Amino acid sequence: MTAPLKAVDNDSDLATLMTRLAQDARAAAKVLALAPGEQKNRALEAMERAIRANCADILKANAEDVAEARANGATSAFVDRLTLTEARVAAMADGLAVVRGITDPVGAVTERWQRPNGMTIERVRVPLGVIAVIFESRPNVCADAGALCLKSGNAVILRGGSDSFRSCRAIHACLVQGLRETGLPEAAIALVPTRDRAAVGLLLTGLNGGIDLIVPRGGKSLVARVEAEARVPVFAHLEGINHVYVDHAAKLDMAKSIVLNAKMRRPGVCGAAETLLIERAAAPTHLKPLVEMLLESGCEVRGDAAIQQADTRVKPVADADWDTEYEDAIIAAKLVDNVDDAIAHIGKHGSHHTEAIVTEDTAAASKFLNEVDAAIVLHNASTQFADGGEFGFGAEIGIATGKFHARGPVGAEQLTTFKYRVHGTGQTRP
Repeated sequence: MTAPLKAVDNDSDLATLMTRLAQDARAAAKVLALAPGEQKNRALEAMERAIRANCADILKANAEDVAEARANGATSAFVDRLTLTEARVAAMADGLAVVRGITDPVGAVTERWQRPNGMTIERVRVPLGVIAVIFESRPNVCADAGALCLKSGNAVILRGGSDSFRSCRAIHACLVQGLRETGLPEAAIALVPTRDRAAVGLLLTGLNGGIDLIVPRGGKSLVARVEAEARVPVFAHLEGINHVYVDHAAKLDMAKSIVLNAKMRRPGVCGAAETLLIERAAAPTHLKPLVEMLLESGCEVRGDAAIQQADTRVKPVADADWDTEYEDAIIAAKLVDNVDDAIAHIGKHGSHHTEAIVTEDTAAASKFLNEVDAAIVLHNASTQFADGGEFGFGAEIGIATGKFHARGPVGAEQLTTFKYRVHGTGQTRP
């Protein structure tokens, strides 16, 4: 057994610490790759119990983080992302239970075929190895990422933001307890034990081949930095500039319910709607009720001239608003000529994250779903369903908006790759 990690006093100590984390994680990954699914599930069950049993400790640590964030002038949306409640801790534990219940992806044979020479070829899912997850504010990511990486046979190094440092330590202790109780290496889920921002730069180097994948979960500046500097593959989305398009054939009550939920359920999450598009033909019946509803719910509406005519409280929209992820109770709104115009606006200003259409016109819905280039497209449903838990994944490690390897909510299955197993009977190649 290796010696315990020491406190960080200088850059040299930090580099040594991070290298050790990666080395220990690599050794743990080799164990996890071969761990029986039943053992991993027992660890997840133990983690779930520990989180429920230690809810008070987690909330106490979180309260200290929240108090510090407020003292530092954090926005209400930021504080909402950071805050844990009894219900959110319970939901975190529930997520571990769902992850435990999903099929173990490791070892699954996705395809099998036989060649004319008699050889049988199988494509089988295998873990990626060691994953580094760099995240900000949302402490639940600690549990989600830890659980998904464990289920998929990967070791993980978690680097939470300094704002959620205490919360993450309390949650991480529960995860380690689950590993310890079931005989799995504690280094399988590691938490960077320092707020030093230089730790992020060291993770981005890949730590001499110690890391196979980096997943950033946070604001635009963090994700942009990771994508620009990382020397290993990245699962990432830059931002969630999501739209709700209300077609002329939308039911007004449904449109109001979906728009309000998409924007105001939790304005700070990446699945929140940032732009409302309304078909011009729907304006006489839908525009004023939708705008008034948003304003009365406490949402600031920024609109073009047509939107401003609906209510004097609407503020003028600027060009930059169409490309802004507010993460707050603010929405940009405009009228568009038709579904093609809506698709064109989304293509120009969207971030390939999540887009929704509200309509009873099946042709318009089909066109929108087929032509909008986004990881998630919805018909008659809120954009806030952009969540791995809502997809049945139990949790997510993030929403990937790229087009390679994984797209959309990244769950346990998306954290595996594959290899080919070939079975022969003595064949040689002529």
